[in-house]
Amino acid sequence: MTKASTKSKLEGLVPAGLILLALVPVAAGVARVLELGAGGPITPENQRFFAAPLPIVAHSLGGIVFLVLGALQFSPTLRRRKPGWHRMAGRVLIPSGLAVALSGLWMAHFYPLPEFDGAAVYRLRLLFGFGMLVSIVLATVAVYRRDFACHGAWMTRGYAIGAAAGTQVLTGVPLFLFFPENVNDPTRAVTLGAGWVINLAVAAWAIRRRLRAKRG
Repeated sequence: MTKASTKSKLEGLVPAGLILLALVPVAAGVARVLELGAGGPITPENQRFFAAPLPIVAHSLGGIVFLVLGALQFSPTLRRRKPGWHRMAGRVLIPSGLAVALSGLWMAHFYPLPEFDGAAVYRLRLLFGFGMLVSIVLATVAVYRRDFACHGAWMTRGYAIGAAAGTQVLTGVPLFLFFPENVNDPTRAVTLGAGWVINLAVAAWAIRRRLRAKRG
C-alpha cells in the first residue's frame, strides 16, 4: 500500500466518523418528519410539534442536509478530485445551517419546555444556537471577502455546534441509563453543554492544525 493510498484512507475516516456521529440525530429527524406527515399519534411529548410543525420540520430537514453534507466538506480527497464540489455544496450547506440555527432558536424560545428541561437548558440552547447562527453568518461574510481561511474556521465552528446533537447522545445516554432518578434540568444542562464544549474543543484543535499545515 502506497503512502498516498494510506493518506487517502485516513482522510476518509474524518467524514465517515462525522456521518456515523450524525446517525442518531438524522434518524430522529427523519422519524419526526414522518410522524408529522402521518398525523400522529399525538402524545404529551410531541404535541408541541403538531401545534407548530414548521420549525421542527425546518430544523429536522435542515439538520439532515447540514450534518451529512457538512461531513463531506471535511474530505480533502473529495475536494482534490472534484474542485467545484466545495463551492457547490456550500451553496446548500449555508442555507441549511441557517435554517437549523434559526429554527432551533425559535423552538427553544417559543415551544413549551419538555420534561426535565428548565432555565439552564433554555439558556444553553439560546447561547449555542446564537453561536451557530453567528458562525455561519461570519463564514458567509468571509467567503465574499475571499478570506477562505477565516471562512473555513467559522464554518468548522458552526458545524461543530450543529453536530453536537450526535455528541450529546454519547454524553447523555449514561445519565439516562444508569442514573434515571437524577435526570433534571441541571444534569441535562451538564450533558448537553458537554456535547457542545467537546465539539468546539475539537474544532479549535482542527483549525489550529489546518493553519499550521498551511504555514508549513
